[in-house]
This record gives sequence, structure tokens and C-alpha cells, in this order.
Amino acid sequence: MKIYLDTCCLNRPFDDQRQPRVRLESEAITLIMEKIRQREWEWFGSEVLIYEIEQTANTERKERLLFLAQEANQTFEISEKTLVRAEALSSLGFGEYDALHLASAESAKVDVFLTTDDQLQKIADKNKKRFSALIVINPVKWLEENLKYEN
Repeated sequence: MKIYLDTCCLNRPFDDQRQPRVRLESEAITLIMEKIRQREWEWFGSEVLIYEIEQTANTERKERLLFLAQEANQTFEISEKTLVRAEALSSLGFGEYDALHLASAESAKVDVFLTTDDQLQKIADKNKKRFSALIVINPVKWLEENLKYEN
């Protein structure tokens, strides 16, 4: 299973855990990272992920995120083809970084793109047919679907 975690997912464990949704998504990300560390799943990152992390204002958080991003099994470089695809995705309403993340995930031929960003999810759901085999989903939902088949 090839997974792409966007920047929102990586940030979630460092967000305010007093909100039940944030805590639940954090637990899901933590479990996904455990599966990646156990080599059950592969994590594909990208140059845009690193670049976006580097824009983090909080130095301590940025260092934690960069350390975490090093665990990616592979980090995809942005190609001209990826930029063209990102531009097409931007025209559908995705933000610049979101479009680059999605285009990178498609280039890497990942199975699932995980995000905690509701707006990104909403636009992706609206444009499902424009993605070849890429599933865009919240990590909690995706984990629920995938773990029920393991037992």
C-alpha cells in the first residue's frame, strides 16, 4: 500500500489535542506511521511537502516535522509533468500547495492521499472522476475501512 500524507496530516499530532476530532485524527496518523515503520505500508513524500514544512513559522514544530518527513520511504521530485498537472488541478479550485501535493501523489502512483483538510477533501470529492486511481480521504475514515479487513 502506497500512501501520501499531506502537510495537514503531519501537523495533526502537534495541534491542540483538546478537540476530539483533532485527537482522533492524531491517533490515526500515529497508527499509520507505526504501520509505515513496520514496513506494512509505504509512505511517499515530495519536494513540495518538504518545502511547505520549511515555511512553518514555529521553529520547534518545523524541526519536528522535518524529522518526521525523513521517515518517508521515498521523496518525489517535482517534474515539469507534475507542474502541468498541478496547474490543471489548481483550475479545479485546489490551492497551489494542495494541487502540487496531489500531482506529486499521482506521479508517485500512490494508492491513497490522506488529508485532514476539509476544503481539499470537498474539492477532491467533487472532482473524483478527474483522478485516475488516487483515493483522497481523511486518515480516520481510511484507517477504519482498511483495518476492518485485517481481522
